[in-house]
Amino acid sequence: MGVSFMDLFEYANDESMRKVELGPGAVMLHGFALSDEEALLTDLNAVVEQAPFRHMVTPGGHRMSVAMTNCGSLGWLTDRTGYRYDPIDPENGQPWPAMPASLLKLAQSAASEAGFPAFTPDGCLINRYEPGAKLSLHQDKDEKDLNQPIVSVSLGLPAIFLFGGAKRADKQLQLHLNHGDVVVWGGPARLFYHGIKPLATGEHPRLGRYRLNLTFRKAS
Repeated sequence: MGVSFMDLFEYANDESMRKVELGPGAVMLHGFALSDEEALLTDLNAVVEQAPFRHMVTPGGHRMSVAMTNCGSLGWLTDRTGYRYDPIDPENGQPWPAMPASLLKLAQSAASEAGFPAFTPDGCLINRYEPGAKLSLHQDKDEKDLNQPIVSVSLGLPAIFLFGGAKRADKQLQLHLNHGDVVVWGGPARLFYHGIKPLATGEHPRLGRYRLNLTFRKAS
């Protein structure tokens, strides 16, 4: 007997289940990042000191509600010329900060747990959400190697993650992501549409009124 959409919704929101299969190639790992919390937050602060958050602009001229920065050898950018990866931070003309060892270790261990043991990310997009910020449904498709998964880490305020299918109109799971949760998708799910509903107001004991999302990719 197969698992229904509602079954997946209930399983994905059951805090007692550490690992939840969302479908072929997609896994949710409850609390997976918590064991490295101190190192992650310390190293993230160092990254942001070098490359502060900024609100990028889409090719259509829309200012994104989510503030962004990057670490690793390649950083994801958007401006009026398009979406792309670049080794240089256009704000200061310097290379993006190196990816800290704590972040790389987390990304690789989560990918391995999800069935992708050979994952070596070369970029980490760091998104900062404030209450009201959202991310519309989209695909991560600017990477050259689509055989590698996406590893997405949630820190700070809780959020509702929309995880759909290969078409924008496909039905979506609504996953409640808490501090330390990780979602990994690749293989058949690599180009599935996903997004974040507007962030609710709240106060997190470590990150205040923010949610941070670390999205690891193999871009080159």
